[in-house]
Amino acid sequence: MSKNIFIGNLTEEVTEADLRDNFKQFGDVVSAAVIKDKFTGQSKGFGFVEMASEKAAQEAILKFNGGELGGKKITVSEARPRPERGGTGRAGSGKRGRY
Repeated sequence: MSKNIFIGNLTEEVTEADLRDNFKQFGDVVSAAVIKDKFTGQSKGFGFVEMASEKAAQEAILKFNGGELGGKKITVSEARPRPERGGTGRAGSGKRGRY
């Protein structure tokens, strides 16, 4: 079963290929993604790597957490599931003024 890991504190220069190349030493990398701002296309400074096995993911976390990538100290941890978004997707009630 595959396992998703979170990589934080990335420089803007780090690419998905960089993530894939660095993490493949622990096993098969199913996918690698650097999260980017949808308007500017610039890196948000974090990404995800999906490893093919739990063991490979744990080894990568132990090896890379606190290590360097692109000259910057990174954080690597088990990815947490995205929280469910409730409601209509609209912020606020649309009312203005004081109550």
